[in-house]
Amino acid sequence: MFGMFKSQAALDLTPRNALVVSLIYCMGADGEMDPEEIAHLVSVLGPRATRENLDACLKYSRANKPDTFLAAVSPTLNEAQKLCILLNMVDSAMADGEAEAEEQALFTRFLTAFGLSEEAMRPHFQTLVAKNDRAVLDR
Repeated sequence: MFGMFKSQAALDLTPRNALVVSLIYCMGADGEMDPEEIAHLVSVLGPRATRENLDACLKYSRANKPDTFLAAVSPTLNEAQKLCILLNMVDSAMADGEAEAEEQALFTRFLTAFGLSEEAMRPHFQTLVAKNDRAVLDR
């Protein structure tokens, strides 16, 4: 009965909205949204983003569990879009320097739902490690 009080969070799950919702789930996975994660989300949103769009994505992510979202969006995305979302989730999870266990578990759920393997992601992770290793610039 109390479900009547919940607002329905309809959202057109375009690939861009799917990216934003995925990052919101990733940011909240460990129970806190770090400033670095928020900065990453803002950078990903780009200049075409609107406050209304972000609010709609936030509302959707609060009203739907990740598995519900994944069931709805996975069949609509192509391989490049799935890879883009996953790599941005890794960047978001690593934005504060370490991917928390909850973020890693969420990533694994997305990886499985998107039909990709850890082995397929390995070269991309190696690239991200190289990208984020700014210590090489001090040598």
